[in-house]
Amino acid sequence: MQGSLGVIKLAINGARMRATGGNSVGRIARLATVSALALGLAACATTGEAGSPAGTASLGYSSPRATGMTPDHVTWDASGGGADSSQYSALDQINRTNVNQLQVAWTYQTGAGQPPLFNPIIAAGRMIVQNGQGKLVALDPATGAELWVSNLEGRVGSRGVNYWESADGSQGRLMVLNNGILRAVDVETGQMIPTFGNNGGIDLRDALPRDAALPNSPLMTNNPGRIYQNTIIMSLPAGAYDYASAPANIQAYDVITGQLKWTFNTVPRPGEYGYDTWEHGEDNARYGGVHNWSESTVDVENGIVFIPTGTPRYDFFGGNREGNNLFGNSLIALDANTGQRLWHYQIVHHDLWDFDLPVAPKLMTITKDGQRIPVVVQVTKHGFVFAFNRLTGEPIWPIEERPVPASDIPNEAASPTQPFPTWPRPFMRQSFTVDDINPYLPEADQAELRRNLTEVWRNEGIFTPPSLRGTVSMPGHNGGANWGNVAVDPARQRLYVVSRELPLLLKLNVDNRPEALAAMPNAEEGDLPYRWPVNFMLQSNGMGAIKPPFSTITAYDMNTGEQLYHIPNGEVLTLEAQGITGVGAQTPRGGPMATAGGLLFVGTASDRAFRARNADTGEVLWEHRFDAATEGVPTTYMVNGRQYITVPVGGEGHFLGGLGLPTPGPSRYVTFALPAQGN
Repeated sequence: MQGSLGVIKLAINGARMRATGGNSVGRIARLATVSALALGLAACATTGEAGSPAGTASLGYSSPRATGMTPDHVTWDASGGGADSSQYSALDQINRTNVNQLQVAWTYQTGAGQPPLFNPIIAAGRMIVQNGQGKLVALDPATGAELWVSNLEGRVGSRGVNYWESADGSQGRLMVLNNGILRAVDVETGQMIPTFGNNGGIDLRDALPRDAALPNSPLMTNNPGRIYQNTIIMSLPAGAYDYASAPANIQAYDVITGQLKWTFNTVPRPGEYGYDTWEHGEDNARYGGVHNWSESTVDVENGIVFIPTGTPRYDFFGGNREGNNLFGNSLIALDANTGQRLWHYQIVHHDLWDFDLPVAPKLMTITKDGQRIPVVVQVTKHGFVFAFNRLTGEPIWPIEERPVPASDIPNEAASPTQPFPTWPRPFMRQSFTVDDINPYLPEADQAELRRNLTEVWRNEGIFTPPSLRGTVSMPGHNGGANWGNVAVDPARQRLYVVSRELPLLLKLNVDNRPEALAAMPNAEEGDLPYRWPVNFMLQSNGMGAIKPPFSTITAYDMNTGEQLYHIPNGEVLTLEAQGITGVGAQTPRGGPMATAGGLLFVGTASDRAFRARNADTGEVLWEHRFDAATEGVPTTYMVNGRQYITVPVGGEGHFLGGLGLPTPGPSRYVTFALPAQGN
């Protein structure tokens, strides 16, 4: 037994276990089961017009639904659809036979400010969205009528929130991070609940180690956390984009009182498992990063929370943090009741590319070799799909440690190998050569790219470390896949990945300021604080450097790992105007949503489109064009027997400012439905 958590180290499919940190599997001793009381309450509970709050619609499913139950894939009561982050709905009123009849049912304008990315949720007969000023708003989900606007001041996470409801339905709370303070909001009124925490809130810094590099201001993140039973599990941000930063620990709080239940150190402390995977010195407590800034997932039935972590700080140079740096870039399975580590797998060793794991882990049960296996699937920025037995951490298909290029930066000790899944196949290109230059760039841009690719830059394939002369990173660290870009159909064991292809240049510069060197934890003679000036290789006409497809949708059958299809995702308006189509959208942030109606809904910003596709083939069955970008994840729900689909719309879109797109229309939420009966 090693470390405070006492997890047995095992070899995984021949992957090498090193003193600098590897991957471990621990056998779970206890599996949580669904509460029989919760099941009984949910089975007996009903609701209708008479039981609905004044001014709200009656939802077409049984409620209340006891918190802690396995998601029903109908209610969409949490960001991404539910605690399992499936982005899947079992509703099928809208299906392949009638989706071409969809029409706009209502629109809610969010006003001046930030365009919406927020994934709407349905809570206690209300739709919760975010307006342009960042405030939570409750709407009637059948009409879009505004019911309340929250009184919270300051920033609220822009991607979504989670809803908690007591087993008897008497209490409903929205759990919200507000300017770095965790708060509970009354779902009926939008008012902060003052009895939660300390005068209505919890500063997430309070539970961090006192010797850590604590920021002066509260820690704010767009990750809304996850609810498990009566617990809100929050993933902290790193707090500083620098060499020294706060450790991005995982913290769990009681949703009623705000009492801290447990915490997990993502940068191990002395005596904890993984501590020996970091360079030791006087400043170890100032190591940070390793943040789950994006999304997490709860397996409610088995009581496991899956945390995909990010890069240790600093993201592009690790000379002062020699080793594999657990639990950086790892999928971590924690006991949701205690925070105990059950197993982990490190997907990138000693990250130098900012290859965070930004996608929520996806859950399903597959059939392989005649056996039913509960799996967790982790999709990555760098184009891979990793699949594990979610109870044991054993890979479903072998993962190989393969040699990768060495660093030529002084004092940098890049990992000599990295994990490569042997199956399924990658969902995107993982290299960028002269043969891949975008033909729709001005000739001068193409010529300069050819010169740099052949004469100047390092370009030895995936995992080529950053360099002083510039390194091509493809995929770049914007993806590949990113937050919200993956949906599953757990009933049919399908995985749907939206990816974008955008190489970047990792050219490091030395920061010669004395204070920059002083900020490096455990800096030794010869260590220099290198920085990366942002360079996403966007060209003079606003386009990326690589040729189409700029974005794809890839569907997998996870029983076999086979790709079902791999197709371009969307268009670019400026190319469409020239008659050029089939290229894929540029840098989309529209997440997919799968439904039991056999549909896959995806929005794309560079053509301002929202499409319904045949989930089996990818064929477009219906399309709606907006006058602005659509980014974020759609929501679907049922009210009074009618299924609706809501999508956020607004702004220009990510990395699209140089394309010369038309001025976007107003920011809003647009909701679609089939024609009402009688129309």
